[in-house]
Amino acid sequence: MSLDDPRRNIPAGLKTDEFLLRPILASDAARDHEAVMETRVDLRVWEQSSWPEDDFTVEANREDLANLEQRHLERRAFTYTVLAPDETDCLGCVYVFPTTATFLAKATVTPVAANPVWTEIDAVIYFWVRQSRIASDMDTRLLEAMRTWFDERWELTRTVFVTNQQFEHQVRLLESARLHLQFELREPSKPGTYLVYG
Repeated sequence: MSLDDPRRNIPAGLKTDEFLLRPILASDAARDHEAVMETRVDLRVWEQSSWPEDDFTVEANREDLANLEQRHLERRAFTYTVLAPDETDCLGCVYVFPTTATFLAKATVTPVAANPVWTEIDAVIYFWVRQSRIASDMDTRLLEAMRTWFDERWELTRTVFVTNQQFEHQVRLLESARLHLQFELREPSKPGTYLVYG
């Protein structure tokens, strides 16, 4: 069953002792904005864009999150905020897409491993972790928890994780998790190459 199949059960979230994932809401704008602005240098590399600009506002972020919330409700793609267990602080974000997502359909995807087939991928996952949590390796623990979550709760057999090749910290993270480079992905509007690990 494909990710965008309306019969698929989409998990409501994931909870560990360290963090909570739940669908993002427009009402998360203030705490998400704080995490985004703290992590803006990394996010500009990750996004291959000038986002977030230095003058990015909470209200502009609220508009972005309202779009993500609506997209989640319509089951076109799924965005989860990563929160502290008491939901006071945003710690990052997780984005889950089918390969048929518009921006992925427009991308050039080149296999780099033996016989990977892009159309057989169940879900394409992007994520980032708040800059102040990187030193404690929270991103390592988030990745480990997500891999189990997607396997057991989403019942997906072929998931891939994507990062930009210039975001060297996340490249090292994915490789240290014994994920293997499967594809290179280039979006027409972005200058860098994205690396797809599975």
